[in-house]
Amino acid sequence: TKEPVWILGRKYSVFTEKEEILLDVTSRLWFTYRKNFPAIGGTGPTSDTGWGCMLRCGQMIFAQALVCRHLGREWRWIKGKRQMDNYFNVLNAFIDKKDSYYSIHQIAQMGVGEGKSIGQWYGPNTVAQVISDAFCSCSLSVGRLCQSNFPCAGAAACPAVESDVLYNGYPEEAGVRDRLSLWKPLVLLIPLRLGLTEINEAYIETLKHCFMMPQSLGVIGGKPNSAHYFIGYVGEELIYLDPHTTQPAVEPNDSGCLPDESFHCQHPPCRMSIAELDPSIAVGFFCNTEEDFSDWCQQIKKLSLVRGALPMFELVERQPSHFSNPDVLNLTPDSSDADRLERFFDSEDEDFEILSL
Repeated sequence: TKEPVWILGRKYSVFTEKEEILLDVTSRLWFTYRKNFPAIGGTGPTSDTGWGCMLRCGQMIFAQALVCRHLGREWRWIKGKRQMDNYFNVLNAFIDKKDSYYSIHQIAQMGVGEGKSIGQWYGPNTVAQVISDAFCSCSLSVGRLCQSNFPCAGAAACPAVESDVLYNGYPEEAGVRDRLSLWKPLVLLIPLRLGLTEINEAYIETLKHCFMMPQSLGVIGGKPNSAHYFIGYVGEELIYLDPHTTQPAVEPNDSGCLPDESFHCQHPPCRMSIAELDPSIAVGFFCNTEEDFSDWCQQIKKLSLVRGALPMFELVERQPSHFSNPDVLNLTPDSSDADRLERFFDSEDEDFEILSL
């Protein structure tokens, strides 16, 4: 095809950069179904086959943010090549055991607080909320949160390893300068519904533009009860990593090293027509600096000027008045922001029904 290939903010030509495309895709962390891992909650499932695909997609989109933060967008994984410690710091945070900070064990148990029992299928809205709860429970606005020194639950992306404290999946000393700065790296996950039973064509161009942004983390979504992690597009097709492969759980070998080949998709990625996408999705972005965030805001505002495209969401300077009016949400005036938003968005997209009149 003569169409450019877009992968998480990078533009490629299939004629001259095919190997670069495949290397970029292979370098993304690929989390799939696993079996024979320690039982979730001690007595729960030992495999997530059949129910954990959206949780795996949630892991992938957040892992991409950590990769960008600590390895850089230009980092590449090459089979057989020894990787730096930072890479294993990130990967170890997602290993399938209860004490890994972002393991399927942790996310599944966090989902119980969102009304999802362990072993139940999740939609993108719930996964986005669980990730938010797991990583940061603050209810401040984006600008206030990132520009302040307000302590935020879940600020560390990895647990302590032996005596070394990790900061966002990174050794503590490497994060000192960042902690003293006025801006904290930002992960934005925006749950959206782009239609009723199928995606509205008016949103397609806007969705494509999201993959062009250098801040792009991709999209989680897919088809009903079948989740994918979308990392780019070419023409009218989305490019995605598919978690629907069951692999054995991985443990460190005798030397303490973690075999990592199964965490990278080493075959060409899957594709599907954009028109087949389920309208319920979550779009992700990563802003490492305040300049990244300002640039992202400007790009989002420009999307409203794209001819024939409908904006998927809107940016505003401050919280709309109807959000702060307790009468709208039928809450008492002393309800917290978190309670207000939780009550307002407590329905999962998959619960909607269309009634014939």
